[in-house]
Amino acid sequence: MKINKYLEELRSKSVTELNQELVAAKKELFNLRFQNATNQLDNTSRIKEVRRNIARIQTVISELSRASKN
Repeated sequence: MKINKYLEELRSKSVTELNQELVAAKKELFNLRFQNATNQLDNTSRIKEVRRNIARIQTVISELSRASKN
């Protein structure tokens, strides 16, 4: 259920907002990987969650671009 709400939020945003959120998520993933490499990360499952969120954002962006082409 939590994922559905997140997807609804993503679909309500514009492409520029989605791109900004994508950049922020990629920065977060970089920081999590860095923390993991230096053994400072407590919750390693957060890496998987952020990776999936990045994929969701990219999917919504591609859906919007396909819809605008048609």
